[in-house]
Amino acid sequence: MFHTEHEFTLPMGYVDKDGTLHREGTMRLATAADEILPLKDPRVQKNPAYLTVILLSRVLTRLGAVDPITPNVIESLFAADLAYLQELYNEVNQVADGRVAVICPQCEHNFEIERPLSGGSPATLSTGSARR
Repeated sequence: MFHTEHEFTLPMGYVDKDGTLHREGTMRLATAADEILPLKDPRVQKNPAYLTVILLSRVLTRLGAVDPITPNVIESLFAADLAYLQELYNEVNQVADGRVAVICPQCEHNFEIERPLSGGSPATLSTGSARR
């Protein structure tokens, strides 16, 4: 069965203004619009790393009882939770880790090289942190 939504539990959790901890959530698969439309956002144009914040606010469909999930909510996440969500995004959207096995055409030596990810989106960069 094809799953378009994936449940998760944040390692630390989002603490709202009332002090309530929210750890359980759901992320949906990203669409082309999710990756393209935020590029028009002035915050992303000013700071390309902000694409991660906008993108995650678009694809998170649930985070505890938080409604709506805005860029401000994503900005308030602990760094460990942000890294976790970036890795989950890469996993559920099948974003490769950027390494490709190649063979030298002259000496036939096998090695790996880094390749840019599709679109070069900072939001799809692998964080290397461990999940689960």
